[in-house]
Amino acid sequence: MPGPEQQLTVGGGPGRLEDGADVIVVGAGPAGSTAAYHLARTGLDVLLLEKSAFPREKVCGDGLTPRVVKQLTDMGVDVSEEAGWLHNRGLRLVSGRHRLELDWPELSAYPGFGLVRRRADFDELLARRAAAAGARLIERANVAGPLVDERSGRIIGVTARLGDRKQPVEYRAPLVVAADGNSTRLSLAMKRYRRTDRAMGVAYRTYFTTPRHDDRYLEAWLDLRDPKNPQRRVMPGYAWVFGMGDGTANIGLGVLDTAAVAGEVDWRELLRSWCDGLPPEYGYTPEAVTEPVRGSALPMGLNRRPHYADGLLLVGDAGGTVSPATGEGIAYAMESGRYAAETIVQAMARRTDRGRELALHAYPQALRSAYDGYFALGRLAARVLARPRLLGPAGALGLSSPALLRAVFRLMVNLTEPDSRDALDRLLHVLGKVAPSGR
Repeated sequence: MPGPEQQLTVGGGPGRLEDGADVIVVGAGPAGSTAAYHLARTGLDVLLLEKSAFPREKVCGDGLTPRVVKQLTDMGVDVSEEAGWLHNRGLRLVSGRHRLELDWPELSAYPGFGLVRRRADFDELLARRAAAAGARLIERANVAGPLVDERSGRIIGVTARLGDRKQPVEYRAPLVVAADGNSTRLSLAMKRYRRTDRAMGVAYRTYFTTPRHDDRYLEAWLDLRDPKNPQRRVMPGYAWVFGMGDGTANIGLGVLDTAAVAGEVDWRELLRSWCDGLPPEYGYTPEAVTEPVRGSALPMGLNRRPHYADGLLLVGDAGGTVSPATGEGIAYAMESGRYAAETIVQAMARRTDRGRELALHAYPQALRSAYDGYFALGRLAARVLARPRLLGPAGALGLSSPALLRAVFRLMVNLTEPDSRDALDRLLHVLGKVAPSGR
């Protein structure tokens, strides 16, 4: 395949390149690359456009749950430790003097282990996997906006600028997948605005050298407080320490609802002050920090809709698929990319325009069916965490109750066995189905 600067001109005037495909995927993060992989392996012609060049950095905790492991293995990715992955057994919750280690459950649909991998490496691996399946990956293709049919209002492609020379190009396709992250310029241009009734979270992280770099548990500290707040109130979120297995740990904080935090907060300073309180055995010192503190927004609870209309499908952060319960985004990004791909494949097989449109509307239905109940429970949990007085003595008791924490853990990470006879599995599955979605 020729490089982006060497493609043939197919009309459009001097200096303006054009190319066509069955589907254009904008953004080669976990959502976009997963969608491109599943589309390409069916034989569809897929253009995967990434504005940066790999490897490139993304703000993330780097901890991957069993839901991600399932998506990776379904894509044929070798997730062995020999292939560069650090396996983890579960989650260690820390609150005050209480510590509880919770192992990932071994379920029919999900393995009993999680993974750790740096996002720069992880994202490139997925993008190359999509390319190996047949997707045409074009890096340094900065998408500027949609091409829209003036008569129908449908998206029919995108405009972009390539490489250092910012060479203008048009890519055309009957369907476009927006996987361009929280800023999602493409969605905004197509008038897909963020819902203000959905929480926005925030995450900040850095790395530091530590003797605990090969810890087999992801670690979450629940009593995250702003030392500058006179009330020292607990924030609706947590801090984390995830060992990377390479001599360093990813250390960060995630707040699940920034609107619930009174006043302005310097998130970088909050992370630094929280790190200063780590136990000495972690080896944290300012001199041990290996990278600057970086942050990003977390678009949660399917906060941008419709997820399909007029030829455009929203996946991953562009569609707000981050969990309101935990801030986990990669699993749901990959799953949404797969749902979108499967929907497109079915639509492409229809013989009429009407049939294709009917099939495409199955995508938002699939998202609602999979996530509405669970995300509603997550929003409720975030509201409770944002109002510590609602917890009262029951909350303090819960933090010291292993049985209750195990149940909450299973619910929050969305790992249940639907057909299990286990009472906890059945209860959590029912709760996820009946929780009001607040559409």
